[in-house]
Amino acid sequence: MAPDAKSGALLIVDAPSLLFRAFHALPTSITDDNDRPVNALLGTANMLLQEIETHEPRATVLCFGPDAAEYRTELYEGYHAERPPLPDELAPQFAACEDFFGAFGFTVTNHDTLEADDLLGSYATREAASGGHALVLTGDRDMYQCAAERVTVLYVKTGARGADVVDPKEVRKRYGVDPGQVPDFIALRGDPSDGLPGAKGIGEKTAAELLQRHVTLEATLKSAVKESKPSVRSALMADPDLLLAFKEIATLRDTEVDLPSDSPLDREAAAEKATEYGMNRLAQRLKPE
Repeated sequence: MAPDAKSGALLIVDAPSLLFRAFHALPTSITDDNDRPVNALLGTANMLLQEIETHEPRATVLCFGPDAAEYRTELYEGYHAERPPLPDELAPQFAACEDFFGAFGFTVTNHDTLEADDLLGSYATREAASGGHALVLTGDRDMYQCAAERVTVLYVKTGARGADVVDPKEVRKRYGVDPGQVPDFIALRGDPSDGLPGAKGIGEKTAAELLQRHVTLEATLKSAVKESKPSVRSALMADPDLLLAFKEIATLRDTEVDLPSDSPLDREAAAEKATEYGMNRLAQRLKPE
């Protein structure tokens, strides 16, 4: 059963995803008293508060990691190749996250070699295994693969107030496949945001239909020669090893993580830190009643 609001779940945050989204949504003219942009920090804080006030998590973890894990670029050199570099105004805000969000009582964690997505999945797996519930807050649909009985994805959309609640049923509604099939689905359909082209000419509908029949990418490729549509048959047979590499890229890597103890939002300390960063309206929102 997916967690309801006020569930005491562990909130696990795709920090780079939210920071980029906030940075592009708010002007860099939002600065602290030293004229340093704080727009990404402010926007991320407001998004987090929205979800914390809705779900009342037992603790909040912000996950960071390299933009492109080395093993993924070794599998396919086009992975993340077209992504622009970190904007000059955003890089210092990434660096300030531990100081800023640490004051909120949040855990800020980073991994040297694995991406933030891998940490998200690892925390969610550990929390569920411990008997708790996990809420994965992200703007990356790749994370739909995490949805499970005790894991709910909170999907952030541009222009929307509050994240969409995505459980296994919703993943099936949106993609036509189970959460565990999402990496297979991505390998076939492709993922432009990650630079993965997928199988030529195979879109969402065909990818879902293939996986509904064959369950896995491996089984789909094994039966490719039997496909009735020539275009689908040729797309699957053109470079099966590359499609398998795409699946490996899309599949989250598990790593050891330590679950945080219960740590609710520290409104008083967060308000003080917001004031320090020149965010007076945020400080007023945070101050305990």
